[in-house]
Amino acid sequence: MSQQDPKRIEKKYREVLDGSDVTVARLIRDLEDEKAEAVEVLKRLHPHTGRAHVVGITGNPGAGKSTVVDALIAQYRKQEKTVGVVAIDPTSPFSGGAILGDRIRMQKHAVDPGVFIRSMATRGHLGGLCRAAVDAVAVLDAMGRDVILVETVGVGQGEVDVITSAHTIVVVVVPGLGDEIQAIKSGILEIADILAINKADRSGVERTEADLNLMLDLSGKDDRPRISIVKTVATKSKGIDELADAIKEHSSLLRKTNEGFRRTLRRAEVRLVELLKERMLKRASAELKEFGGLEAFAKRIAEKETDPYSAVEGIIERLTGQPDKGKI
Repeated sequence: MSQQDPKRIEKKYREVLDGSDVTVARLIRDLEDEKAEAVEVLKRLHPHTGRAHVVGITGNPGAGKSTVVDALIAQYRKQEKTVGVVAIDPTSPFSGGAILGDRIRMQKHAVDPGVFIRSMATRGHLGGLCRAAVDAVAVLDAMGRDVILVETVGVGQGEVDVITSAHTIVVVVVPGLGDEIQAIKSGILEIADILAINKADRSGVERTEADLNLMLDLSGKDDRPRISIVKTVATKSKGIDELADAIKEHSSLLRKTNEGFRRTLRRAEVRLVELLKERMLKRASAELKEFGGLEAFAKRIAEKETDPYSAVEGIIERLTGQPDKGKI
């Protein structure tokens, strides 16, 4: 393990605040690789976060999320706003890296200094957001981007993970494919702030809009603002200005009510729990190597030599040194 250099950490910290694309790209890469020095830089950057408006773009595969993101980038650049994009892609089974990345989908923005796009691999995380995605959002926030768009893979139920890193959630659906029914099954309507009916030049768009309105009426969510429905044809940039306006209106609502702070608190709580689980699992894996690692305990459970609860109690006792009723 390389020794941490305080001067190098300070340099990277300053360069991120100054908006260095190269430093930001390297820092996000190092955070993906879980390098300790990158984490120290991120700690320094934390007080400089919270200024960007983070928009989660989610929905079922084939809904056109990437095209919507691409059109939103262009819309925000017309408004002279700087944009950061974190695009979560499926992981290559061979390299572990992201495939079909935004370098192909959004290459026309690649040379724009006001746009920073990062493609990240899920690495098997079913929530649609890889572990380092939330850190990447924080880095882009500290970098000074006005708007950060987070596009998820589109894996259904796990898409609710996106709420941990976004202020406004846009769920993209399309007419004619039963997406409105799928939205209810996957719980996506539970997290939506805005519903974008993309490919609205297709037949059946009126039926889809009516069905979504009916579902919203039946949901009985009286404690939250009415979910906006916007129709878009992202390939032609139609309706994208209305979508950007709906996002702006929702951002304004968050600032005017306690909902904004409540979401900030929830994001902090979820992130804290996730980091605790990750760190404790790593510690357990490292300290239990002499006993054959976690795999050895899993084998004992599978062979009925012990049960999961007793195994966990024993592992905790090993880690904390505190008496526990469980036996390893």
